[in-house]
Amino acid sequence: MKTRTKVVVIGGGIAGCSTIYHLTQEGWTDVVLVERNELTSGTTWHSAAQVTNFGMNQTMVGLKSYSIRLYKELAEDPDYPINYHHADGGIRLANTEAQMQGYRHFASMARGMDVDFEVIDAQECARRHPLISTDNLLGGLWDPLDGDIDPAQLCQALARRARKAGAAIYRNSPVTGLTQHKDDTWTVHTEHGDIECDIVVNAGGYRVNEIGAMMGVHHPVASMEHQYFLTEEIQAIKEAGHRMPLLRCPISDYYCRQEKNGLLVGFYEQDCKTWGMDGIDPHFVNALCPDDLDRVTDVLEGAFARMPALMDTGIHTVINGPITYTIDGAPLVGPIPGKRNAFCIIGLRAGLGEGGGHGWLLAQQIVHGEACYDTWCLDPRRFTGHANVELTALKAIEDYQNEFRFHFPHEHRPAGRSAKTTPLTPIMAAEGAEFTVVNGWERVDYIKPSPGFHPTLGFHFDEAFDVVASEVQHIQAHVGLCEVNGFNRIEITGSDRHAFLDGLFCGTVTKRKGRVGLGYLLNRHGMVKAEATIANIPASDRGPARVWYGSAAASEYHDMDWLNSHLRPDKDVEIKSLTNDQTILVLAGPKARAVLQSASRGDWSKEGFPWLSVRETFIGYAPATVMRVSFSGELAYEIHVPNASLYAAYLALRDAGKAHDLRLFGARAVESMRMEKGFLHWKADLISEFDPFETGLDRFVKLDKPDFVGKDALIQRQNDGPRKKLVTLKIDATHAPAYGGASLMQGGTVVGTVTSGDWGHRSSLNLAYAFVDAALSGEGTVLDLDLLGDRVSAEIIAPSPYDPGHTKMRG
Repeated sequence: MKTRTKVVVIGGGIAGCSTIYHLTQEGWTDVVLVERNELTSGTTWHSAAQVTNFGMNQTMVGLKSYSIRLYKELAEDPDYPINYHHADGGIRLANTEAQMQGYRHFASMARGMDVDFEVIDAQECARRHPLISTDNLLGGLWDPLDGDIDPAQLCQALARRARKAGAAIYRNSPVTGLTQHKDDTWTVHTEHGDIECDIVVNAGGYRVNEIGAMMGVHHPVASMEHQYFLTEEIQAIKEAGHRMPLLRCPISDYYCRQEKNGLLVGFYEQDCKTWGMDGIDPHFVNALCPDDLDRVTDVLEGAFARMPALMDTGIHTVINGPITYTIDGAPLVGPIPGKRNAFCIIGLRAGLGEGGGHGWLLAQQIVHGEACYDTWCLDPRRFTGHANVELTALKAIEDYQNEFRFHFPHEHRPAGRSAKTTPLTPIMAAEGAEFTVVNGWERVDYIKPSPGFHPTLGFHFDEAFDVVASEVQHIQAHVGLCEVNGFNRIEITGSDRHAFLDGLFCGTVTKRKGRVGLGYLLNRHGMVKAEATIANIPASDRGPARVWYGSAAASEYHDMDWLNSHLRPDKDVEIKSLTNDQTILVLAGPKARAVLQSASRGDWSKEGFPWLSVRETFIGYAPATVMRVSFSGELAYEIHVPNASLYAAYLALRDAGKAHDLRLFGARAVESMRMEKGFLHWKADLISEFDPFETGLDRFVKLDKPDFVGKDALIQRQNDGPRKKLVTLKIDATHAPAYGGASLMQGGTVVGTVTSGDWGHRSSLNLAYAFVDAALSGEGTVLDLDLLGDRVSAEIIAPSPYDPGHTKMRG
């Protein structure tokens, strides 16, 4: 066994084998994989191993289509061919028009990744899969490249190639401990000796948290028992003359694929069961859970109804084994929060089908710092302090029960709700609030017109459209109050705080006391990494002179890791998170100043507290820090209040607002208003696949600065010219917004992708942002948007169609 290497990957299933293979493909060959037993002895060996292109976003589609290309190449390797049923085709069924709308959107989204899905009707579903009934069926989504693969052969093929490139793989070598040193290197302790390394990768499958515990972390991953069976031969399959396509059925919660001349049929029953919550037997190797077909009786009845041939065949073999889930069902692939030189590739519930792509993206992150796609949908830092064992298990159960039912826009499922709340959550609920969820926080979405108000789930504008319009119109004419909880807030102190930030931001970092500025951080490739507000708060009885770094709620762990990674011991800088200690109350509208003046002493006039100012004060008797910034485009104030005083501040503002007709508003109104102002969302419009020039942030870049992270790469990118440009679009449709991922076409060619969209209630425009080919980014250019399967006109217009001079929010 080696005693020193660059990377140690722990785990020999699809996650580990894919990672070590792709590390060698990225040029790192001094790498090691250690496996406690034999390769593929965990979940991998009993996987149903279906390989599909389908994904909920473009990153997932991209990594799956990469997996398909890789597996096809491996299968065709004359020196080590593997069994891969490539391009049998597959259908996802639907029995509601809303599901069909979703499939049309996913087809539009996939087209931008060079993946061709087809939306077909019920009769065509039956023609392509002659074993199914069309009862209670509207249609489905056809993936022509769907298939299945031999899991053990796949992993052995990846391991073989990794070894040939120079990697070492040690089987039957349990890891007994992990030690991180002051220089952030690691020692991996195994039963056969220690290995010193720079980087550790947790690819531990269902033993993920045994490995996590060795480095003092917990991962939000839970295992579920999952059953499938293999049938005896079915005569219709023997006589078909072709392989049956794969089937996934959200109507009856089952899937099936051909296995020899029978079927493999798997179930996602409602009476499901977690596994290993209280520990896992160390001898559970190449093992299964006891069969329990009684638990899947209800699902089996639905499968019989959809596929009557199942009633006339026997069961040959039953498989019941653990598979892993995360809180949102998507894997955790990337840096481990709060750790240096530590990565994970875990929670791969569909690991075999997409594991090639996961290892590909992780290897890029390890070697280059970023992957070719923005990987936020996989990032382990997208979950924060609320992601404990109990919550993970609840969400895993819920996700398992809805395996083939995708999330609709504005759908928030009930399990694990109220994980993060503020003192105002029950108050807002009593006011009639409908809540959305942001990083676990319950945030007001809108105020319901009646207790029984429940909009229809779908991809068209829903019944909340007029409710949101009313909130926006009231803000525009009067004043509204909104709670923004979970906003990422990091306090930075020390004499070198400004120099520290100046080296991270690509533009000017304001240093003036009592002033606020907005800026952008880049990665070392010159791409957009983060967006942050910088507020310089003078010294007071509340603390020393300090900077508040504010960013999106979802970025809590992401941004903290980035800032900490650039700290130097010889500089006087200290970083502290206040994210969970304070909440923002937003006052917005032309009467906002009058309300604030009534609730707080001091001069809040335009001259006394101008645009982009920050001041410590009291709202009533509640301590607060007020910033004059606006995400709505109206006169607005962000009022930052310690949670202990939040209710008192809220009451003071509501009391002061009575004379000015103050009303509550929510996140959907904010989304509509920010679209009209050209304001961008992190990880929707601001992603690491594009640089600030492509994203339209030129005014925030100062290339004459001595240095900042990503400067050299950005200069090179500027010299090369933009590939894409972010534009604002006016959509010629009134029935539905454009959703992220939708394709923009010119003729039959995809020339752009939507990042976000919504109706602008002040401008009466259906708006969208999109990255389009640079040559087509001029104002007045008209493109075709594939909107839920229909081609509609999309014209590029100037940003900020509402109050483009920003006079209202500056006034």
